[in-house]
This record gives sequence, C-alpha cells and structure tokens, in this order.
Amino acid sequence: MNESFEESVVRLKTEIVACAKRMYEKDLIAATDGNLSVRIGENEILITRSGICKGEMTADDIITIDFQGKVMSGSGRPSSESAMHVAVYEERDDITSIVHGHPPTAVAFTIAGKSLAQCVIPEVVLTMGTVPTLPYTTPTTQDVPDAVRRAIRYADALMLERHGAVCVGTTIKDAYFKLEKLEHAAHITMMAHQLGRVQTLPPDEVKRLLSLRGKFDITGRNPLCNDCIVGCFDGVKTEELC
Repeated sequence: MNESFEESVVRLKTEIVACAKRMYEKDLIAATDGNLSVRIGENEILITRSGICKGEMTADDIITIDFQGKVMSGSGRPSSESAMHVAVYEERDDITSIVHGHPPTAVAFTIAGKSLAQCVIPEVVLTMGTVPTLPYTTPTTQDVPDAVRRAIRYADALMLERHGAVCVGTTIKDAYFKLEKLEHAAHITMMAHQLGRVQTLPPDEVKRLLSLRGKFDITGRNPLCNDCIVGCFDGVKTEELC
C-alpha cells in the first residue's frame, strides 16, 4: 500500500530523531549543537527546533518551515542555521536531507589549517569524494549560507572552518553516514600525521576509484582536491570552491 503524505512525514520525523540521537551518542555534537533537515516538498522542509539537545529530542522537536523561513507547523523556533539548509536545497535538487554536526577531529583539522580534501582513504574517495574546507564565517549569520552555496554544488560533505561539517544525502541516514565517515577518516588521518607523512593515493588510482562509482550505483558530487592535481569533478577549479 502506498504511503500517504502524513504517514511519510511521521516516518521522516522518526528517522530524523534516530539520526540525531546517534550523532549525540557518537560525540559528533554536544549539548544543543547541530541540526538536521529533510525536504518534504518543493518549498518545505522538516528541521530540528533550536536550543534542544539532540540526544533527548522527540518528534515534537521537529518543525516544518518553508524556504522563506516561515513556520508552517510545530512549535518553537527553527534551527538558527535554517537559512544554510534552505541555501543547500536551493542549490541541490538531487538531495533531500542535510545534517550539520561538530565532529571534533575534523573540526580540529580546520583549526590547525590542515585540509581534509586529500585523496587518502580509498573508501572515502569512492563513496564521498574529498572534503573541502571553507574559510571561517560567523555561525548563524547570512555569511554561512552565502559561503556554502557555491561549494555544495560540487561536494557532498563540507567543513566550515572552526565550526563544523555539512553533509548531504538522498536520505537522512545517507547524510548521517557521510558525517560519521568524515569523522572516522579525520581520525585516521590525524593518527597518520602523528606517525609520519600522510601519503596520498596516486592520481591514476583516484581516477580508477571514481570510475567504479557507477558500478556500485554511487551518486553525489566530488570536488577538486585542494592539495593534489587530480580533478575529482571535471571542470572545477580549486578557487571556485572556496
């Protein structure tokens, strides 16, 4: 039997709550940090309410807003980063879900001035591409969505300097898994830095990995690596991303 719109919204809220709690339990956010959203129409999204602990939230903490930020249903204020979510959806009609978290190892890389946009771990290159870092913008201000707009056209995961990560997907679980994989990759890369020089994959191997994406029905975008000569997304120059 086909799912009604109302049933779909209930299911999506349940999935948002589950992913939010996993983010909290895995220390990808702390206290009332982070926000999640799902597109439910051409001009409407479900988004987490502002000021709530994601480890304690319920479906009642999810608000429906339109692309102008107007609350359509639910109580409380929508996330302070709502404009960023709307900006991403306006740029990417191929995705339906966004998670924004503060993964500690990945954020530490941005503070140290070290890029995660390197082709290092094959599974990450294959499934998610590389992860560019955007220059610092003040959280909750219009500067954040303005900065994210251009880069999200070419990437499924972004780091915001000193702030956190933005990951997108075709489902909320897909977006969440990218956040989890991003932090895992950052932790491995950090340990590699401690042990010695981080060795990137050869350009030919990167191209080979990317050629396998179709075989495994992997969709999404791949930005140009910040620090290597391989174009993970044809025709895009590094300066166009940041």
